[in-house]
Amino acid sequence: MDIGNLIKEYLVDQEDGMKKFLTCFLNCVMLFEATQQAGAIRYERTGTRTARRNGTKKRSLRSLYGMLSLDKPEFRDKPFKTVVFEKYSRIEKSLINAILESYVQGVSTRSIRKVMEKMGIEGVSAETVSNLGKQLDEKVQSFLHRPIEHPIVYLIIDAVYIKVRCDCKYINQAVLIVAGIREDGFRELLGVQIADNEGEGFWLSLFEDLKERGLRGVQMITSDGHKGIQSAVKMSFLGASWQMCQVHYLRAILRKIPKNRQAEVILLVKSALNGNEDLLPEVAAKLGRMGFQQAANTVELFMFDIGNYRAFPKSHWKRIRTTNMVERVNAEIKRRTKVVNAFPSRDSLLRLSVSILIDINEEWVTGNRYLDMTEFLDKQILDAESGISSFPECPVVSIADQ
Repeated sequence: MDIGNLIKEYLVDQEDGMKKFLTCFLNCVMLFEATQQAGAIRYERTGTRTARRNGTKKRSLRSLYGMLSLDKPEFRDKPFKTVVFEKYSRIEKSLINAILESYVQGVSTRSIRKVMEKMGIEGVSAETVSNLGKQLDEKVQSFLHRPIEHPIVYLIIDAVYIKVRCDCKYINQAVLIVAGIREDGFRELLGVQIADNEGEGFWLSLFEDLKERGLRGVQMITSDGHKGIQSAVKMSFLGASWQMCQVHYLRAILRKIPKNRQAEVILLVKSALNGNEDLLPEVAAKLGRMGFQQAANTVELFMFDIGNYRAFPKSHWKRIRTTNMVERVNAEIKRRTKVVNAFPSRDSLLRLSVSILIDINEEWVTGNRYLDMTEFLDKQILDAESGISSFPECPVVSIADQ
């Protein structure tokens, strides 16, 4: 039983990998039971043998990860008894907890061997466990330090917070994620960093690393309104525009509005988005007249950063004016880490996060083109020749009387 290959498969496809691991583990449990009940291992000549083996019989077992096909041992002289089928729910729960613990604590050879032995899987050498950890870390570092070969037009950045054990306490750590849309229209996950928070220094460090690896051509960065991100973007990408994510913008405004009035405010703000951002001063004024001055102040605070996406092809607008592209990545990280509750170290969090990002990135760079860049490239040529933008302006509709 090659633990390394099973965990590799788990990294690629969590559900299928867990299904294969459960199948292998439960087969090992039954083989161990057969040895105990027969009084000897297979083909062993000993006076303590009480039963002769008669091959195996296929048995199906339904689990949380689908139907498992198990090999149940058979005896010639007496029936074989197993706890696998009658007490499976308890075994499965223990197994899931154990495999997750071994996975996130991959840096500790002793811990993994101890967990595997509790699972009834013996004979796992220290070398095998150590090599598995090295392979995972090498894969992570290779991804984090690979050169960025294509020009990146749009950067979409965001963070997700995961609980990590630090000494004797548990703290939230930020997983900073930077994704890009390349000049050829494909998406690519460019970098990730585990940080204490979203402060300017952490983002600056990540941006500098990306530039050292070859990041170039950035024309717009989309993120939430965190001050640390704004400062880092201004310092790192001179000449590029910053786009406040419209979803975060709306949420920031609604936080200043009573729940019973939010529905009408949502309609009011949305009427000044989606290409009509020039109308936001009117929205701020109307919110002030409605008695929501704090919300009006929020509208004004990001007024000049909410419509920068309009400088680019209209076919791109829907996908570059929000951080939704990375939010989906964050959701996948949360989905696949929620059963862990808290990671034992930053290294284990980085290992799992990057493994997830590697899978997603492979789908992005080998899948369908995310944006059609033809109009963008044509505009680049036109601007170089004449300096005149070829993108149509959006119609402006007054909402003063709404």
